Amino acid sequence: MIGDGTRCAHAGHGSARDEPLGAPLHPGPALSSTFHLGLPADPTPTDFYGRADNPTWRALEAAIGELDGGECVLFGSGMAAIAAVLRLAARPGTTVVLPSDGYYLARVLADEELVPLGVGVRAVPTAGSWPGRVLAGAALVLLETPSNPGLEVCDIADLAARAHAAGALLAVDNTTATPLGQRPLDLGADLVVASDTKALAGHGDIVLGHVSSTDPMLVGRLRAARARGGAVPGPMEAWLAHRGLGTLDLRLERQAANARALALALREHPAAADVRWPGLADDPAHAVAARQMRRWNGVLRFTLPSTAAVAEFLAASRLVASATSFGGLRTTADRRERWGDAVPPGLLRLSAGVEDTADLVADVLGALDCVDR
Repeated sequence: MIGDGTRCAHAGHGSARDEPLGAPLHPGPALSSTFHLGLPADPTPTDFYGRADNPTWRALEAAIGELDGGECVLFGSGMAAIAAVLRLAARPGTTVVLPSDGYYLARVLADEELVPLGVGVRAVPTAGSWPGRVLAGAALVLLETPSNPGLEVCDIADLAARAHAAGALLAVDNTTATPLGQRPLDLGADLVVASDTKALAGHGDIVLGHVSSTDPMLVGRLRAARARGGAVPGPMEAWLAHRGLGTLDLRLERQAANARALALALREHPAAADVRWPGLADDPAHAVAARQMRRWNGVLRFTLPSTAAVAEFLAASRLVASATSFGGLRTTADRRERWGDAVPPGLLRLSAGVEDTADLVADVLGALDCVDR
């Protein structure tokens, strides 16, 4: 099998031998909402209107699908992708199971849109015991592993088997892991969903999401739902994401190296507590993560004594920006309690960028020295 770097650079582009003489090596986006239909008797082409399909979407869908190990359907955002998955399975009288410690807006959407329609919602900690009664009557189980922001992990293969035995679909939010770090479809998941705003596109300049599956029926339903609901990506966003995907392997390698170095350094600093990164051999999530993840990523977490301590840390750092989202080129930190996560006020999710490791570690440690303990 070819390596991750080769897969990322060539995914969705086809073979160079198949291109006609003079064709652009890097084709641009198809910036059109309408396409030629021909004469009334001509068959309807694949591309006829910008809400239904676009050649720039298909190129990126082919690339992501190849990495995920399934067929990909793009959406205008990660939340649009999650919403499509929830609506795909949820019916009155059934139940959806969500992570209680995962991305908070998924729970908000379920509580405010599905519950009024007669859909039950159960929230379970990612690293919980998952007793059998949790899956009773479930139509869909959504996992997020590693979870955001806690970086807890659950066993995808085990829960896929248990969900299927209970008659439920299993979906995995793979945003933190990326398709290079983890392939949930290979582990038995029916659907994999991600916010491509994060590491996949990797430059902090677009909003995009996707769902992949190996089930043609599910893929067809997702495409139909996208066209009906209009949660479509723009061709420029799809083109930028495809361009960013080409360096995912390179970026992930540096980000993971930086996350490892930071996690080890943070553990030795008295201002930081509860440092978590699944790539550390003694992290509570490491054993399960190591069985199902192909490689590590750049997201870690730690806790400072207070909100004021977070402010002191961010004010003193030259390289760490205060920003939500993650997976970008520059290191960012996000105080997650501000968004409603049930975490301590000083908990920071830190997304390691691609800065030189020594520079980043020195900057973070120097900023921590300025924290009032």
